[in-house]
Amino acid sequence: MSVSDLKLKLFRQIDTLDKSKLEEIYGVLINYLNGQNDISEWGKLSDNQKSGILDAIDEIEVGKGNPNKEVLDKFRKKYSHV
Repeated sequence: MSVSDLKLKLFRQIDTLDKSKLEEIYGVLINYLNGQNDISEWGKLSDNQKSGILDAIDEIEVGKGNPNKEVLDKFRKKYSHV
């Protein structure tokens, strides 16, 4: 598959996403691109930490995660009247 074929395939898949999935993909892509500049931090993590991060990514990809907004709203509601 040529580079242009890959780009077209990615574009077509991204073009069908709803807004929330598009924002999620954008965040993943930006993090990936920014991470290409400095991967030295990954090497400093223990195997246990790396495994935990990879497990969390897998869970998010299958829809087991909680959106950041929901988590923040929950804790703001719980601790705002303290």
